[in-house]
Amino acid sequence: MTIYEQLERLIHYGLQKGLIEKWDVEFVRNQLLEALNLQDREEAEVNEEKLTNPTPILESILDWAAKNERFAPNTVTNRDLFDTKLMGIFVPHPSTVIHKFEGIRAQYGSEQATDYFYQLSQDVNYIRTERVNRNIQWVSRTKYGDLEITINLSKPEKDPRDVARAKEEKANYPACVLCKDNVGYAGRSQHPARQNHRIIPVKLDGEQWYLQYSPYVYYHQHAIVFSEEHRPMYISKAAFSRLLSFVEQYPHFFLGSNADIAIVGGSILNHDHYQGGQHEFPMAKAEYEETFELDKFPAVKSGILHWPMSVIRLQGHSKDELTEAANHILQSWLNYEDLQAGILCETNGERHHTITPIARIRDGHYELDLVLRNNRTSEEHPLGIFHPHKEVHHIKKENIGLIEVMGLAVLPGRLKGELEKLATYLAKPNAIDLIYEDQATEKHGEWALRLMEKYDLSKVENIHDMLMDEVGQIFQVVLEHAGVFKKNAEGKQAFRRFLQTL
Repeated sequence: MTIYEQLERLIHYGLQKGLIEKWDVEFVRNQLLEALNLQDREEAEVNEEKLTNPTPILESILDWAAKNERFAPNTVTNRDLFDTKLMGIFVPHPSTVIHKFEGIRAQYGSEQATDYFYQLSQDVNYIRTERVNRNIQWVSRTKYGDLEITINLSKPEKDPRDVARAKEEKANYPACVLCKDNVGYAGRSQHPARQNHRIIPVKLDGEQWYLQYSPYVYYHQHAIVFSEEHRPMYISKAAFSRLLSFVEQYPHFFLGSNADIAIVGGSILNHDHYQGGQHEFPMAKAEYEETFELDKFPAVKSGILHWPMSVIRLQGHSKDELTEAANHILQSWLNYEDLQAGILCETNGERHHTITPIARIRDGHYELDLVLRNNRTSEEHPLGIFHPHKEVHHIKKENIGLIEVMGLAVLPGRLKGELEKLATYLAKPNAIDLIYEDQATEKHGEWALRLMEKYDLSKVENIHDMLMDEVGQIFQVVLEHAGVFKKNAEGKQAFRRFLQTL
């Protein structure tokens, strides 16, 4: 097909998805011609086709643009910058999107409004659905219930040429990838293009916040709610109140916050934000292991969850009372020490304690899960005492953030090939030799030995499926490592000692 035929296909896609109307066709066509530096136009007829996303058309256009030196070099980053510019032509102005969102919300409710916004974000390729669908997902059954596992294949690796160019760039605008300044931004080698990005204003306790979707969704309607002000993450009474205020307005969503200190925090600590969505995580399904009374808050149901990490669940009908109860626990935890359990609140003035909170509406009442976190390190565990320990780094070495806390493992893309190789090697009589001789699988050697002791592999029908299930068992261990009070008799007793201070 000629470039003009590809552009007509893209225009037909926009019409089909309702991104533009027939009155917009000439305007959009001219904008596309300008973006591609085409001075003329050839008539082009295209057949009707039904596409779920524009990726096949965009890839053809990008190939032409690279060949005809509309951008160089032909790297993933440059292709992403260019196709986002093209799709930005199809996206209504922010005010139009906001007015439509609020109109749907007023007439049909908040769930229908977020459905509209989520579909729009996919249709304009802000959420790159085709890449997200590459992720490998499965569920592993554990003693804490089903844990969700994802091998992340949606984020492309940086090309060395883009990395080198990024080092030369001095720009510091926008201040971060969450700032509202990103809306419509053209991007550069070290900052994504956002011409197809839109945000929805949300008032939380009188403050201006915004709702957007994550471009690489890990679960249904993976949303980000961020402060208008570029300020650091901070867990406080105000944070609990804002989380509850949001789910009051959007009761079909949960909303949680990463912790606000390094090691146990998320990847972005310099901009106050939360993550939510329309998904029931494994932790949300967890039951109370035991309940306890909060003397100052008799109307709040309180208890410890049956979960590998140390979680207190609060339930109640009063948002204000739940906020006060959560803040009482936070303030008590911030200064709590238990040398017998190895729990210190600070070292040389550096704070170690914080909380990962998650809010939702359940059966008409408010619910807050408070996950106790500590980021202390030691010689034995330099990456964190309550962090995945060395013996599980072959599967998961990165921080345990909000998503993992709730029971969804986001694992590195390298595991896809490594598990495939392991499955092949474990089916052979000289499996261990093969595993240790291969640089890609060598790190899994000790795990492989344990699996060979646990299973008669000659009788395992599908070794790869067995490995996937065992990855889930390791994720359980990862979460247990991150728990400040362990799930043994001593740990439970230590947890109760903390509860007595409340």
